[in-house]
Amino acid sequence: MNYGVLSIKKTLSEKDLEREYGAGRIWTAFDPNSRLIVYHYTGDRTLEDCRKYFKPLLNRLDGIPLCVSDELICYKTVLQENYSREVPIVPTGKIGRPKLPKKILNPEPDYATVHKTGANSKITKVEEKIIFGDEQRMRQKLSQSVSHTVNTAYIERSNGTLRQMDSHLRRKSLTFAKEKPYFEAKRNIIIFIYHFIKPHTTLSKNQDKTFMPRTPALCAGIIKQNRNIDDAFKLPVIISIKI
Repeated sequence: MNYGVLSIKKTLSEKDLEREYGAGRIWTAFDPNSRLIVYHYTGDRTLEDCRKYFKPLLNRLDGIPLCVSDELICYKTVLQENYSREVPIVPTGKIGRPKLPKKILNPEPDYATVHKTGANSKITKVEEKIIFGDEQRMRQKLSQSVSHTVNTAYIERSNGTLRQMDSHLRRKSLTFAKEKPYFEAKRNIIIFIYHFIKPHTTLSKNQDKTFMPRTPALCAGIIKQNRNIDDAFKLPVIISIKI
């Protein structure tokens, strides 16, 4: 008996599943100090989706933070587009079409990437690379962060937490999301629980080794007390996060 596509789905091959349902990625901006997910967007790893992701994200930022990411080239391109200024070309007086203004990157933004080398499914080496910005200023920003080094460990840990909370995000499993609207609705509830209800273990530890439940939103000063699960479904919540 030929089951057609059904027999292919059982293999959980990423290529076959993508052909049947399409593929999507979650773009996430993360603040390591408060563990806040500042912004998230569902799309593909393309330049166009990267622009859609950055447009509302940059409106949420006060000042220009240190940006750290993997080596996807789209990040560099979009940051240059948003933090560049146009410098007009001085006319030479010669015959011909006038040259377009030249774009020059502003000196304020700091951006670095993380390069990982692996073998046998294990990370053997992690290297940082400064793409643009001032290294001394970058080190000063890192000294004020809980991270202290250029890395993506905090956002990867956040991704792992979200996968534990939402079966739609688990890899190589038939629980993957098949409809984008339902997935986004569920993800918003999960992130609400992550921000306002579920205490973060590291944030909840005091220096004297006692434990006080603290959520990322509480540590960021967005709320004065942790919420409960009823708030996720009964109370309207309008929050503007500025980082």
